Amino acid sequence: MQMQALRGQEGTKKARVDGDIVRTTPEGVRRTSNLLAPTMLLSGHGGEVFTVKFSPDGEVVASGSHDRQILLWRTFEECENFMLITGHKNAVLELQWTTDGERILSASPDKSARIWDSATGEQLKKMSEHQGCVNSCCPMRRGPPLLVTGSDDCSAKVWDMRAKRSIQTLQEKYQIASVAFADAGDQVYTAGLENLIKAWDLRKSSVALTLKGHSDTVTGLRVSPDGTHLLSNSMDNTLRVWDMRPYAPANRCTKVFTGHQHSFEKNLLRCDWSPDGSKVAAGSADRMVYIWDSPSRRLMYKLPGHGGSVNEVAFHPISPIVASASSDKQIYLGELAV
Repeated sequence: MQMQALRGQEGTKKARVDGDIVRTTPEGVRRTSNLLAPTMLLSGHGGEVFTVKFSPDGEVVASGSHDRQILLWRTFEECENFMLITGHKNAVLELQWTTDGERILSASPDKSARIWDSATGEQLKKMSEHQGCVNSCCPMRRGPPLLVTGSDDCSAKVWDMRAKRSIQTLQEKYQIASVAFADAGDQVYTAGLENLIKAWDLRKSSVALTLKGHSDTVTGLRVSPDGTHLLSNSMDNTLRVWDMRPYAPANRCTKVFTGHQHSFEKNLLRCDWSPDGSKVAAGSADRMVYIWDSPSRRLMYKLPGHGGSVNEVAFHPISPIVASASSDKQIYLGELAV
């Protein structure tokens, strides 16, 4: 596994200010994170990297690839790859951490979703009831250890990590490309080929709400940090924010972001919120990382560097750092100006 620091790793200076160590670049620009260099390149996957996520404490980066492997990396210092997790028989399309950081969830075209011990890499559970590619997985952020998976078999399944089999199946008419668990735990969100986003009431196993606005496949869903809004990414080249509060107006789409691109590759480009909800980010087929200011919808960053489609962008939970996973088989960690 290789790690490379870009933009002057060797010349990064440390200045002492009021007793604290403050990192600066050789040009005297104040650093905003504890990354070894402003941009770090993580290289080691043998195929396209589809998914990347920081652990809840921000100390570890998990990545999943077409090479069927999950790699764990240290976020700081030399960004060493310290664990290789294998078991999937096909690509790893999406990864998620449980809130306690103890487990990693994965979704794969091998028709399974799996749960791994993040400390040992041991497989704790294999969920193989789906009849098609499993495109997406998402744990419940608080409460019982539940998760939802979405598949090309046109179903979403709710699982209790303590039970052998799924506890609920939500049947759609079209393939599901992305899923998310509502913070309250009473709803899950599904989206995919139908261009719609559906909020399912788990108590009734029925659709409580249908969100219309996208005109092409929805490839990514992400609940806001405070649980009140939903972010969606679509092949119609828009990113949308939806107000999911119970008494929101009928037109729940509050913001539309544009600039990023989907392409003929039809990759499942994901999206993310910054920890404070002030920024949103998405991957793009034009090899760029896109980050917008959420309140104003202004494009803040269009970051180059990758040599292939950027499939996922993820915010660090504490520091102003983003991770990006690309079809060029590489991952970047980059710090943002505060």
